Amino acid sequence: MGIVKYRKIWYTISGLLVLVSLFCVFYYGLNVGIDFKGGSLLEVEYINNRPDISLLQKEIEGLNFGNINIQLAGDKGLMVRSRDLIEEEHQSLLDKLSLEGAEYKELRFDSIGPVIGKELMQKSWIAIVLVVVMIILYIAFAFRKVSRPVSSFKFGLMAIVALIHDITTPLGVFAVLGKFWGIEIDILFITAILTVLGFSVHDTIVVFDRIRENLKKGVGKNFEETVGMSVKQTITRSINTSLTVIFVLLSIFIFGGETTKYFSLALMIGVFVGTYSSIFLASPLLVTLYKFQNRKK
Repeated sequence: MGIVKYRKIWYTISGLLVLVSLFCVFYYGLNVGIDFKGGSLLEVEYINNRPDISLLQKEIEGLNFGNINIQLAGDKGLMVRSRDLIEEEHQSLLDKLSLEGAEYKELRFDSIGPVIGKELMQKSWIAIVLVVVMIILYIAFAFRKVSRPVSSFKFGLMAIVALIHDITTPLGVFAVLGKFWGIEIDILFITAILTVLGFSVHDTIVVFDRIRENLKKGVGKNFEETVGMSVKQTITRSINTSLTVIFVLLSIFIFGGETTKYFSLALMIGVFVGTYSSIFLASPLLVTLYKFQNRKK
């Protein structure tokens, strides 16, 4: 009962978290990568020692390619992001990277036009919206036999409120990372967000399903007590499952490559806040909604 009893505290924490995240997103904006705005990405790995980055920056700036972003990748790797380059410009860039005769091997060179990037952005938003709609329909169907004291549709509605909470937090964190550390939003980040949606709603449904079972069994003196007992019965399982996933993602973040580093970070943040919202937000919101209904009646 304790978690549900002190629900106003959790609402305050969640509300502040969402507000701060939204402020960061709208004030700083999202630093989208070449996947969405178009451009070129060159990744190389030096055979011996990597040249000084400041010297490389000066050499590349002499090419007049506009805004160039150089990012370290591992101990000897380097990633260069720029506007869309033609083959001649690509070769000129490669020549500049061999500073003082430094030898390297080219790992990849990706080039995406602005039209394709815009289309990818639109499809990403469509995918997120479709996932949210399908989740509402699924929960409404799965809990269709639950009509009292809260209808199945409201179970789905509270799950979506929790999902909004779970999406905005990683967005806010990456808005700050993009502003101060140049971390970009790419297609892997969208994949992470979609994964977080699935993980979060799965965790929420586990708690909701226990509430449904306890309602059928008549557990608890009232709806608030039933929800509180259901959360208590599932909290250990939810935390243990999430910690297992977070430990795996943490190892990927520390030991994995540069391309998967921030993908795993987005997942870690999403899994953490998703577990929090399932326990401290979605279920207590059902109690608040139930009490609001009764006062209205």
